[in-house]
Amino acid sequence: MLDPVAWLDVPQEVSTGTLPGWERVDEIVREAHARYAGERGGRVADYIPVLAEVDPELFGLAVIEVGGGVHDAGDALHPFSIQSISKMFVYALAIQEHGHERVRDIVGVNNTGLAFNSVVALELNEGHPRNPMVNAGAIATTALMPGATAVEQWERVREGLSAFAGRPLSLDGEVYASEAASNDRNRALGWLLKSYGRLAGDPDQIVDVYTRQCALSVTAHDLAVMGATLADGGVNPITGERVVTADVCRDTLAVVAASGLYENSGDWLFEIGLPAKSGVAGGIVAVSPGKGAAAGFSPRLDDAGNSVRSQMAIGHLSRSLGLNLFASAPAQADDSRSGPRPAGKERS
Repeated sequence: MLDPVAWLDVPQEVSTGTLPGWERVDEIVREAHARYAGERGGRVADYIPVLAEVDPELFGLAVIEVGGGVHDAGDALHPFSIQSISKMFVYALAIQEHGHERVRDIVGVNNTGLAFNSVVALELNEGHPRNPMVNAGAIATTALMPGATAVEQWERVREGLSAFAGRPLSLDGEVYASEAASNDRNRALGWLLKSYGRLAGDPDQIVDVYTRQCALSVTAHDLAVMGATLADGGVNPITGERVVTADVCRDTLAVVAASGLYENSGDWLFEIGLPAKSGVAGGIVAVSPGKGAAAGFSPRLDDAGNSVRSQMAIGHLSRSLGLNLFASAPAQADDSRSGPRPAGKERS
């Protein structure tokens, strides 16, 4: 669980209003990066063999504003595999394609309270995935992508995530090969979904598409652009392209807020107050609707599989930039803001 001591001494700004000016945002992003660059907690993921070889000292931080402002610090342009962060954007594409009701019927929206790759969670719910941020739900979501073949589905995934990022994304072949050789549990989840009638098509092919989507190469900068697209009602703030509708953004961010950091999602929302999604390569993206998105990359993970440095840095940004959705203050300090006060009510 994230230790709030890491950032509680950062003054809490409220979420109402707009971001401060470009120079101030840039200063705060660099301040947050410098503050947590020396953090050594956590360890690099090793259940995907190639990820165990990553330099644990890498640390990038990025903020993209809905107005197009760009703020990068450290290794913000260093490539890594998107991994589970892809789930939130493929989910958005699936809703865009099939609509709110159909996708919700196939993949639920509630937190499992269990590990991201849990088989038990699927069995306890008669094969119905509880949400699209865990692996079973993500596999079922990927199966909803249009295409007559697995190749066509994969290309729709790649094109869709590229539109979110504002540039063509490519497959990291080394990561894909390493994951494909070690994803027995995901293949088991695919066949279990099939046995319950929750998956159309060949489970092995669908899991292969899912494995490829997780192996797409991105940077922290890319993730911040992708998150800012959801923050901007579905319009990419860098390219100006509409990727999904505003309703799709709302649905996606609601699910991400509930389940994006797996069993630690409640702690994250309580402490940081932002919809966020993590990946085992060390990336995290957090979205503040109407303002922008913050993304971090650092390979050392906590026990739940979330980047330690990225959590700390984004917590810092949430407080200092007023990103927390639940932080507010009185609209005015005087008594004229809302008319007469009810009898017996005194301002404390």
